[in-house]
Amino acid sequence: MYRASRTLHFCYGHRLLGYEGKCRNLHGHNGKLVVTFEVGHLDELGMVLDFARIKQAIGSWVDENLDHRMILCREDPVVPYLQKLGEPLFLMDKNPTAENIAQLIFEQASAMGFPVVMVKLWETPHCSASYRPAKILSRRLHD
Repeated sequence: MYRASRTLHFCYGHRLLGYEGKCRNLHGHNGKLVVTFEVGHLDELGMVLDFARIKQAIGSWVDENLDHRMILCREDPVVPYLQKLGEPLFLMDKNPTAENIAQLIFEQASAMGFPVVMVKLWETPHCSASYRPAKILSRRLHD
């Protein structure tokens, strides 16, 4: 198996509903995203994927949907106020934790047809969360 990863950067804000710490307040992050892909055979050029293609497709989606936006739970009571002000939002059905944002990006990359196996999101230089589906993990344990 061959793996390749692409790192992308974006800025976003969020807050966590039901959380007792600082993250219950609106705040921002300079996110570092690492998207990892895996294939059994390299393409005709000897690559897993063209890094430029990853940046163009996944990077563009992140730029258009998440970069410089407040990523909030759809149920957050501040949403109507921010919408009224015309603030750029991305609404999720879940709390916008790093784990859930990583899953969101994984699912988007997968829907684009990329052979994504894991997405890792660094919220700070010291804190990250990653997502990979259980089926990939169980497939690895049985191979």
